[in-house]
Amino acid sequence: MREKLTPGQRWVSTSEPELGLGILLEAGSGRATILFTAAEEKRIFAVESAPILRVRFKVGDEVLIHTGETITIDQVISDDGLLTYHQGDQSFSEGELDDSISFSKPNDRLLGGQIDDLRTFNLRVESLFRSSKIRQSPVRGFLGGRIDLIPHQIAIAREVSSRLAPRVLLADEVGLGKTIEACLILHRLHLTGRAERVLIILPDPLVNQWFVELLRRFNLLFAIFDEARCRSIPGENPFLENQLILCSQEFLLENPERIPQVIEAGWDLLIVDEAHHLEWSPEEASEGYELVQALASETPSVLLLTATPQQLGAEGHFARLQLLDPHRYNDLEAFTAESDYYEQVADTIDLVQAGEQPDVCLLYTSPSPRDRG
Repeated sequence: MREKLTPGQRWVSTSEPELGLGILLEAGSGRATILFTAAEEKRIFAVESAPILRVRFKVGDEVLIHTGETITIDQVISDDGLLTYHQGDQSFSEGELDDSISFSKPNDRLLGGQIDDLRTFNLRVESLFRSSKIRQSPVRGFLGGRIDLIPHQIAIAREVSSRLAPRVLLADEVGLGKTIEACLILHRLHLTGRAERVLIILPDPLVNQWFVELLRRFNLLFAIFDEARCRSIPGENPFLENQLILCSQEFLLENPERIPQVIEAGWDLLIVDEAHHLEWSPEEASEGYELVQALASETPSVLLLTATPQQLGAEGHFARLQLLDPHRYNDLEAFTAESDYYEQVADTIDLVQAGEQPDVCLLYTSPSPRDRG
């Protein structure tokens, strides 16, 4: 700090401009003591690194003095480090300035001459520019994880995370990396601000595995919730305590009083692993299915993971699609007919590719989705 420190000078804190004007009480031994009268705060700063700026008004500025009067400065005189402001025949020392004068707004700081060193300004501009470039990067959220990316995983993660509020079923076969795909999508959505609050529901044996993978590979620290943890948290809804939560489906179903709480907590992203265990039929739905259905209806983004979407037959596959898009999949009979039609289309394509003559009449006589619409 090159400014000569003289008791009585007026200074402002650049880190806390809302404190108003401060008056220098004493300086020495590398320290400066400043009293902010308006805020009734006294601060001691290290002179070499103090976040403070000298308050200097110039000719033409309108300033408020302690009597409540506003003066227009037409002359400024400096005498041994102290400033005296003049308006016509009147003179006012800088100590008579109103203590509540604040430079909290950018235009106030600029008009009051409270500007940073040019090198500091350039550094801040460069930092903001580079931060903006990073935030716009198409690979943001995909890099940084301790994983070896496989082409099909990055392709799926890129496609899903490019949607504003993705609702998808990840149904890769066992060993192809559904968990990594889900974590990549979660990581990108979280870093880009589209998934601040995330709930992951798993079978009980997988809770610790997911916790370790998320922390070790993606540096995402999730809180594991069980009944003991919920009881230890004060307040009406323990699920509001953390933003990133892991819990088992068994825990929620064994403690039904927690179900309304977890639904009311509100989430940006819901992830459910081993989704094929969610049993459903036209006559009856399991408790686990109804739990996920209630959560999915209140959550913008949903990821369901299963290696065996057809394990419970066409009905089970329809039920999981219904969790993702209940308006599109609202009729099991129509879904079954549509699936049969697409199978015939696929068989016809196989015949064409094999050089054989397909039975085109079948396609015209089959009930296509458009015909049913």
